[in-house]
Parts: sequence; C-alpha cells; structure tokens
Amino acid sequence: MKKAFLLFIFPFLYSFSVQANDALRLATTTSTENTGLLATLIPAFSLETGIKVDIIAVGTGKALELARRGDADIVMVHARQAEDIFVARGFGVNRRDLMENDFILVGPSSDPALIRGQNNSLAALKKIEESQAIFISRGDNSGTHKKELSLWKHADLKPAAHWYKEVGQSMGKALLMANELSAYTLTDRGTWLAYQDKLSLQLLSEGGVSLKNPYGIIAVNPAIHPNIQYRKAMSLIAWLTAPVGQQLIGSFKRDGHQLFYPTAIKDTVLNE
Repeated sequence: MKKAFLLFIFPFLYSFSVQANDALRLATTTSTENTGLLATLIPAFSLETGIKVDIIAVGTGKALELARRGDADIVMVHARQAEDIFVARGFGVNRRDLMENDFILVGPSSDPALIRGQNNSLAALKKIEESQAIFISRGDNSGTHKKELSLWKHADLKPAAHWYKEVGQSMGKALLMANELSAYTLTDRGTWLAYQDKLSLQLLSEGGVSLKNPYGIIAVNPAIHPNIQYRKAMSLIAWLTAPVGQQLIGSFKRDGHQLFYPTAIKDTVLNE
C-alpha cells in the first residue's frame, strides 16, 4: 500500500519540484525588449523575489499564441482588443493595465508625402497612399501591426500596391529597413527613441487619441494549462503594478526621454 501510494504521489512531487526551480516564461513584445525596459525591470524583480524570468520577445500576436498553447506563463502585450478576446475565451486571467506610450509616424527628411507636422494620423496615411511613397509595415500580427491596420481601416484605405511592403519583422528591424529605403513606417515612440541615433529618419506626425499605445499584463489560466507557473506569474503582475514596479517604469529613460508612462496606479504621482 505504501509503495503504491509513493508511486502515485511521486509524479506530482516531481512536477512541483521542477516547477519551483523553473524560470517564469514571459512572452512579450519586441518593444519592451528593444527599448531596454525589461533589462531594468526583470533583474530588479528577480533580485527581490528570487524568481528567475525567461523573456520571449516576439510580436503581440505570437506572444498570445504561445500563451494559448501553454508555452508561456504570462504575457505583456499591447493590443487591447486581442487581449480582451484572449481573456474572454478563458486563456488568460487577472489582466491589469500596466503602462502606455504612443505611436508615431516617421519617415525620410525629404517627406515626399508632405505629412510633416500633421497631427491627424488618418490624414497623414491618406497623403502617403496618394503619393505612393514607400511604407514599411511590420506585417507580423504584432500590436503595432494591428494598430497600423486599424488606422488604414478607419481611413477607409486598403494599401496593397507596390509601395506598401509587409516585412514580417520586429519594430527595430522595420525601422532599420525603412531607413534603408527612405520609407515611412508606424512605430511606438519607445522603440523610436531607442533607435533614432542609428537612423536618418525623422518624426513627422504624432498626436491624437487614436495613437495611444496601452500595455497590459495577463497571467495564463492554470485551469486550462495546469503546469503553468501561476503563482510566479501573479507575483510578477503584483510587483509590476505596485508602486515599486510602476516607479521603475516611470523613471526609465533613454537620452533623457521618458519612454513609458505607468498606468496601473491611477491618480498617483510616481515620478517625483
């Protein structure tokens, strides 16, 4: 009887001990990696909690797909509609607002589409389409790609001509490609600030509610994937949305510019 009990319980004990030592798998967007934000946040979290974190930096669509399959324990992404669907279908739980920045349109200094200073993104895209100036689309189902597609849709345009190039690359690589081709592209401001010293592109159009870029963080549902490291995921969510994590997000800068603005704690001054 004792032997049978041990044979029954051993797999569960083994699974628990392995999980206790496993790193938390964070699937996130390339923007959080490219900017250097995670290189600030994650070591501080690990130092305080003892929890190791493996970062999987991909587009939002890919990050959510990894989580659906149980290949990630937690996701940090920026496509609210896709996040809400992910939670509504039961794949994620305990979504929290985390931070935001915004999207901008950048392009060559010659500005063949004449969008410089345009604070209406839809009008700027119409000018790009009319001029048939080269536009680089990430084309990777990332949060930035989803935002770009929604902007074209709201502008009542369907770009599909030779001037519109879908590259299936990260934001950093898309910026470098736009730079090589003297093309326009939509980028999050954080990645732009991290890369602008490498580029001859210029920020040409910005502003407006439609270009806001909110980020959320979601734990994968352990009811669907029992091996998910749920407690560790919730520890990271709690830490990032508490004053210590929000303060680090708000104080993170590149060349004196703040890249992300914390949103988990409302009506609280975190950048004093």
